[in-house]
Amino acid sequence: MWDMDAARAALPVVLSGFGVTLLATVLGFAVAVTGGLVIALLQRAGTRWITLPVRYLAAFVRSTPVMVQLFTAWVLVRELNALTIGVLVLGLHYATYLSEVYRAGIDAVPRGQWEACTALSLPRRRVWRAVVLPQAVRNVLPALGNYGVSMFKETPFLSVITVNEMVREASTFGSTHFAYLESFTLAAVVFLLASWPTSVLVRRLEARLAH
Repeated sequence: MWDMDAARAALPVVLSGFGVTLLATVLGFAVAVTGGLVIALLQRAGTRWITLPVRYLAAFVRSTPVMVQLFTAWVLVRELNALTIGVLVLGLHYATYLSEVYRAGIDAVPRGQWEACTALSLPRRRVWRAVVLPQAVRNVLPALGNYGVSMFKETPFLSVITVNEMVREASTFGSTHFAYLESFTLAAVVFLLASWPTSVLVRRLEARLAH
């Protein structure tokens, strides 16, 4: 049965873990957004010596579970703390997905835009910076937001490498006080309250950009 005293005691513990969860999500998503763009651009390089290794490496990362990647990195890389490893692994894992999102956004830029830039003899760097990327990023903003929410919900995997994120804190409190129902319910509510508004905003942004 629900124990209100246990719930009141668990709430500060869960919220302290939420701070770590939120930090991991924000930093990991920053890595993913940046890394995804770099991967997408490298896959459009003019030489197969760059495109093929990047393509196969991205496919490998997408095809292996993030939990396995986290544990492997934690075992092999002892120079970094667990949270840093978690942020980098989550970020690079999602970067491989976001690279495909960026690719779709770049391909959606009308061919006439490229031809106009060629006719104006614009430098390649300026074409990407001033013409292509602004349009591509605008087209994929809703998808980026959805992946950000997905990353937030996958932060509990960080517990396998001893990061004290929200679910790990809830589990520790539950085992110590025999109050799993209260601690995990509170963690679920916090996840819902944090992710639901973001999901609504992403849907509204998607609807707005569609017009």
